[in-house]
Amino acid sequence: MNFLFEGLNEAQKKVAIHKEGPLLVLAGAGSGKTKSISHRIAYLVGQGVPPEKILAITFTNKASNEMKERILDLLKKLPQVRNEESDSNKHPFISTFHTLGVYILRKSGDKIGIPKNFSILDKDDSLEAVKTAIKELNIDPKQFQPAKMQSIISREKGDLMDSETYANEAGSDFYPSVIAKIWNKYEEQLKNQKSLDFDDLVSRVVFLLKKDEAARNYYQNLWEYILIDEYQDTNKSQYELSKLLSAKHKNICAIGDMDQSIYAFRGADFRNI
Repeated sequence: MNFLFEGLNEAQKKVAIHKEGPLLVLAGAGSGKTKSISHRIAYLVGQGVPPEKILAITFTNKASNEMKERILDLLKKLPQVRNEESDSNKHPFISTFHTLGVYILRKSGDKIGIPKNFSILDKDDSLEAVKTAIKELNIDPKQFQPAKMQSIISREKGDLMDSETYANEAGSDFYPSVIAKIWNKYEEQLKNQKSLDFDDLVSRVVFLLKKDEAARNYYQNLWEYILIDEYQDTNKSQYELSKLLSAKHKNICAIGDMDQSIYAFRGADFRNI
């Protein structure tokens, strides 16, 4: 097992050998945060934790793929993993928040009315749907600019607001009530197309886990160890999802750097740390 600590400094080694309970790591750019996560996962597996009980989340597909490659290279050196390396079901689940959301919603989304074969709208598709909603409602697109409406809807979804609650809170206030109409019409389109937008991929999972106890228990037991990189970039829905998934075993490791928080415009809140 000593090979797992090669190239680690004392702080990184401390992260790697932490096993039970929550762990918060604050570290600056270039300090080897992802390296610490990778070695910690390998150490956990070396200590007898089944690889498939581990969930690692980061923010971009590139970072996720790099982490996956690094972790699998380390795991191949462990004798208990060598014979199972071809079985992806025996690997840690390493993904972005959105890929994780797709996985859970494909498997369990029907419990909250989401079809298993839903399609996913990218940002351009989503903007087109907002434009269509504005046009169908005969609203002036110069006064209610589609890109701005899309941004507001996205931010509200990231804060775990749904269109119905938003409409109720908007009441008779002119500007919010028009946004509510646009949002409702937008959601009608998504439902008719059996589609979700990017923000739904996280917020709907939170709604699912809060509403359905069986689903919540299943995913809490599926992943006993949860590691999240770039934690300073989580928004409210990502924070709540992390909290829900880790509530039973409380083996959550969050790694971040408040000075690198760059997604406040998208609802990221470094105070989640």
